[in-house]
Amino acid sequence: MEQYEPDRLSPAQVAAVRRSLRNGRAAIGRRSLLRAGAGGALAIGGLGALSACGIPAAKNTSGGSSEDHSAKEKEVDFSNWTEYMDVDDSGKRHPSLDQFTRRTGIKVAYTEDINDNVEFFGKIKPQLAAGQDTGRDLICVTDWLAARLIRFGWVQKLDASNLPHAYMNLAQQFRGPDWDPGRAYSYPWQGISTVIAFNRKALDGEEVTSVSDMLDNPKLKGRIGFLSEMRDSIGMTLLDMGKDPAKFTDDDYDAAIARLQKSVDQGQIRRFTGNDYTSDLTKGDLAACIAWAGDVVQLKADTPDVDFVIPDSGYMTSTDNLLIPNKARHKTNAERLIDYYYEPKPAAELAAYINYVCPVDGVKAELAKIDPDAANNPLIIPDAAMAAKSHAFRSLSQKEETAYEEKFAKLTGA
Repeated sequence: MEQYEPDRLSPAQVAAVRRSLRNGRAAIGRRSLLRAGAGGALAIGGLGALSACGIPAAKNTSGGSSEDHSAKEKEVDFSNWTEYMDVDDSGKRHPSLDQFTRRTGIKVAYTEDINDNVEFFGKIKPQLAAGQDTGRDLICVTDWLAARLIRFGWVQKLDASNLPHAYMNLAQQFRGPDWDPGRAYSYPWQGISTVIAFNRKALDGEEVTSVSDMLDNPKLKGRIGFLSEMRDSIGMTLLDMGKDPAKFTDDDYDAAIARLQKSVDQGQIRRFTGNDYTSDLTKGDLAACIAWAGDVVQLKADTPDVDFVIPDSGYMTSTDNLLIPNKARHKTNAERLIDYYYEPKPAAELAAYINYVCPVDGVKAELAKIDPDAANNPLIIPDAAMAAKSHAFRSLSQKEETAYEEKFAKLTGA
């Protein structure tokens, strides 16, 4: 399957990016549901970087690797999303990073300069396309951008000998994405799960355990929400229809669109939304919706009526991923930092703070020492039964991406 990798975005793709910036995960910080995203204006500017014709879509640029200065320079430059790392009470220190430095002597220059995948790609693309150092040894990007960077040949293959904990402790459900078989170039930072959330009080005795329940129960008319992210909403619908999101056809996609369109036309679906569904859900304006698990964890803590369900048909997952750009000066140090976060104790410290899906096996016992509730929360530490129900959306060709986004934009009215 040809991986989607355009330099020019179609109008539908531009609309999808803008929709994501207004309403999607990019619009809300990784830790706070209430903090408005900082990436909107910058990310819109990043569209120009994707669509501009001045930089060719270089692939497999020569000399991806460069001299590794790790032995002489005990440092590593790590670019991450905002609010995606543990912090102390002062809000100034990152305890897990400090412990890494004390143990290894490697100083981490940690920068929260990723607000959105599109904007960040626009920021690093000129250097990568020119075969130059980005000034970063380690970056964290979502599946689709990780896939693009790998296909372009703009990131370095990882040295397994420097990643013993990562190799051993990576959870099975994250081991085999079609865009990086065997995790030769990337390791997950955190997982992102898409589930069904509901407000028990608003349901008023009605049961919601599946997408079919959401779409077919007339008592829930106008009180159902779906996400404005195509892969999440279509993926959950495909699963409910008995289709595999990793193997679906054009006809399957069209059938999912038609099913949702019928519910839109009938007024069953209130709206397609991003993180702002959280307010409607807590108030009871939405009885049930497709939701991101990281939101649900935080909502449950504040609103006891809010809960979630994993449909028997399964749920969607994606990951934010750690990669080493070409020409990075400190490749070995970056690999050591990746491996460090696959040790159970540092992984537990991180999971306890950010509340996303931990991709590290063996972390539960350590997390229980810090936060027993988190350790027993399947949205953070999926048990075997839940992990078995996880599904990932397959890679798309440029033609598919354009066609699918156009159809989804028409459905949502974007």
